[in-house]
Amino acid sequence: MKIAIFGGSFDPVHLGHEKVVNVALQTLDIDRLIVLPTYISVFKDKFSASPELRLRWLNNVFKNIDKLEISDYEIRQEKPVPSFESIMYFKRLLNPSLIYFIIGADHLKTLHKWHNYDELAKNVKFVIASRNNIYIPSDYLKLDINEDISSSFIRDKLILEKVNDKIKQEVKIFYEGK
Repeated sequence: MKIAIFGGSFDPVHLGHEKVVNVALQTLDIDRLIVLPTYISVFKDKFSASPELRLRWLNNVFKNIDKLEISDYEIRQEKPVPSFESIMYFKRLLNPSLIYFIIGADHLKTLHKWHNYDELAKNVKFVIASRNNIYIPSDYLKLDINEDISSSFIRDKLILEKVNDKIKQEVKIFYEGK
């Protein structure tokens, strides 16, 4: 079994995330794609939308997609979970022959500083989702995404064109109330 794991805050999930999922499912030779929302990112000290709300948004957007699973593993931990710990959890649980780990190109410059990076790199094949024309070295697999959007931009500016219609109204109401 080959799996791919795509983690993030998804605060909120947007069309860029959807494109990553769709391109990964079309181009990677995988049996399962696991979308893994954080309880709270190890790089942040707070979240805007609750973990439960973000999980609901993901389930609404990605419902009934073949080979796709939304996992609440990190949310159930109720604390920041380093990527290495999550990768090892799925490795023990599923015993895959290969784990692709999908990250955005914006994380490349600090990837070497991630918790247990050397061990993480031994256990996954990194797949980099292109973003903002950031250079991606050829030793990484690349997903051509280049969506010019971020969750923080949606939250800060309440620009909703890049939010799926299934959750757009709920996202609007939630962030207007913040």
